[in-house]
Amino acid sequence: MSYEMPDITPNVGDTANSVATFLKRFKKAEGIKDYWKDKFEEAYEYCLPQRESFYEETPGERRTDKIFDETAVVGIQEFASRLQAGMTPTFARWADFEAGTEIPDDLKPQINEQLDAITSYVFEILQNSNFNTEVHECFMDLAVGTGCLLVEEGDAINPIKFNAIPLPRITLNSGPDNRIDQIYRTRYVDYEDLQSIYPKGNIPFEIMNKVRHTKTKCTVVEGVMRLYDEPNVEKYKYCVVLPKEKIMIEEKELKGNASNPYLVFRWNKASGEVYGRGPIFNAMAAIKTTNLTVEMILQNAQMSISGIYTFEDDGVINPDNIQLVPGSLIPVSPGSRGLVPLNGAGDFNVAQLILSDMRTNIKKALYMETLGRPEGTPMSATEVAERMADLSRQIGSSFGRLQSEFVTPLLRRVIRILSKQGRIDIPSVDGKEVKVVPRSPLAKAQHQQDVADVSRFNEIIAMTFGPQMLNMIVKQDEVAKYLAEKMNLPEKLIRDAAEQQELANQLQNMAQQGSMGANELEQPQG
Repeated sequence: MSYEMPDITPNVGDTANSVATFLKRFKKAEGIKDYWKDKFEEAYEYCLPQRESFYEETPGERRTDKIFDETAVVGIQEFASRLQAGMTPTFARWADFEAGTEIPDDLKPQINEQLDAITSYVFEILQNSNFNTEVHECFMDLAVGTGCLLVEEGDAINPIKFNAIPLPRITLNSGPDNRIDQIYRTRYVDYEDLQSIYPKGNIPFEIMNKVRHTKTKCTVVEGVMRLYDEPNVEKYKYCVVLPKEKIMIEEKELKGNASNPYLVFRWNKASGEVYGRGPIFNAMAAIKTTNLTVEMILQNAQMSISGIYTFEDDGVINPDNIQLVPGSLIPVSPGSRGLVPLNGAGDFNVAQLILSDMRTNIKKALYMETLGRPEGTPMSATEVAERMADLSRQIGSSFGRLQSEFVTPLLRRVIRILSKQGRIDIPSVDGKEVKVVPRSPLAKAQHQQDVADVSRFNEIIAMTFGPQMLNMIVKQDEVAKYLAEKMNLPEKLIRDAAEQQELANQLQNMAQQGSMGANELEQPQG
């Protein structure tokens, strides 16, 4: 892939028409999102009650009225942490840059050695940035279906800035190739902050005048739309619009590989849909049933503790003045039965059976039971590896989508920014591209099966025909390179062809010298 950094130039055109076109597209995208709002809001109410709502609400408003069971609330946190540990583990190198397939084989070792140093530097930048904190927020939105990460150029201290955009703030639409090509972000900022947020924006005088006389917030819509006027060229139009005033304060063109700062990725989706469907959608029925069951259990417990009573309306007992607390005295008329407790409808212990099944289904949907419970005999390393491999198979389709929609675009975007800043220089051979190879724990789990197949094949051949036949059939040097690649060994640890030949010559010379010395010792003394 090419990493030339073309200049970002303003897109000159009719501003009024541009604003009208922008707002028309934005309204159309909002119409699509309206079909999903109720589903997303329901998921947020039951699983992410402290996150921002899709509808208007008062800051600090309590949103936990529907939460009676915390299985889904805790589970979605663990899901995000588990996914982060499996795909982008903290302080780990979870991907490599390697020479592409079009680069000649004789040049690949040299190119890979250079790319290995660049990979180390890139991940050093990532670990020193706010990436690990922001990506966890994105993964919690991903549990609902769609995550969004904004990757922007930083300063000298922090070269790259990451910002997790919550799902209620983004609006999406797809293009002619059924991929997301329109991304809108809605922001609510103070008028006085417009100039600092958009220093290159053209803010009209009437807006600046409003800053002096009001402290209210304004609505800002940022939009990135794909342009298709140049085939085989990645190009976007970036706009910042005040929809209420119908004013565009910034407009420019983003051109080049990975020029889009917004990374939108989905867990799964149906054909033709824009927004993703996360594992929460699969478990929503069990989540609602569990909350309802616990709510009924609490109501039954309240009735068991405080009770329900009947009394004769004899003009003496005033139910408004009765408090059912220890030590209270309730006066009654002579001959009146007073307060009589009313027995409940029946036993509610059957609810525990329902809760056990529902909680198990929720944990299974959020992949919480992968490694089992810690009690009992600790699992061996082999068993842990097999369970991780099983998790990799369970989320295989989603893992592939995240690789293409998140991991690869993320690293391409990081390379673009660091190349623009002059911090790295990607080696190229006649413009041939490099490739991104995943090295995360989930990716390694997929490679373990390949390693096991090779090892099993070598064992069968050696046991059946002997080690001599194994050396005749299998290219042991190629097998070693293949295993090193699957087990993610650094390129610098593997000898190249010239070093292997030199070492072979040294061993041969040592063997010849040893043979000559043995012959001299065996000669009889005259």
